[in-house]
Amino acid sequence: MAGKDSCESCMYYNYNEEYEYYECEMNLDEDEYMRFITSSSRQCPYYKFGDEYTIVRKQI
Repeated sequence: MAGKDSCESCMYYNYNEEYEYYECEMNLDEDEYMRFITSSSRQCPYYKFGDEYTIVRKQI
């Protein structure tokens, strides 16, 4: 599993054109989000590898 600092290669990390920044599009409820941001673990349980080809296919 990848660390929280590996977002750039994650399928859920996408550019928001309206706000002009990258964001994680993983759909988390409040409890999951709090566990994620307060976790001392560097492992992201939601990480899914996506190279540039799989990410482009998802956007089409």
